[in-house]
Amino acid sequence: MSKQKEINIVNRKAEYEYFFVERYEAGIVLLGTEIKSIRAGNANIKEAYCFIKGGELFIRNMHISEYKHGTVNNHDPIRVRKLLLTKRELNKLNKKIREKGFTIVPTRIFMSERGFAKVEVALARGKKSYDKRNTIKERENKRELNRIQKGARYD
Repeated sequence: MSKQKEINIVNRKAEYEYFFVERYEAGIVLLGTEIKSIRAGNANIKEAYCFIKGGELFIRNMHISEYKHGTVNNHDPIRVRKLLLTKRELNKLNKKIREKGFTIVPTRIFMSERGFAKVEVALARGKKSYDKRNTIKERENKRELNRIQKGARYD
């Protein structure tokens, strides 16, 4: 069996916009050409969001590019896809998102050890503008410390 390429598609915008309270690992219901396209690294979750309808979790606006070698059977790139979580996790999420300020955000797509595509979703609370400024300030300070440390090593 050949070694699979590591797939890790991250939603960096979500980290900037939200505080993550809890994270969950969810399976995705995909078509054949969609999984091939994800394995090629052609997916984007920057504008994606999750919602619960009829006791099931769905993801909308997750863009999976059409498979290059697909034929007429190729998939719709931005169709609504079902996410698979346990009933207990779904009930917990459903209770939390009814509270003000909580939402469910996809944070990354990755491949499990068994070769299945998974989405990491997070129960998140939105940041205020001053929280975002603090996030930027911390990131710049961290970057500056790294520059100073690298400069000290090579002197």
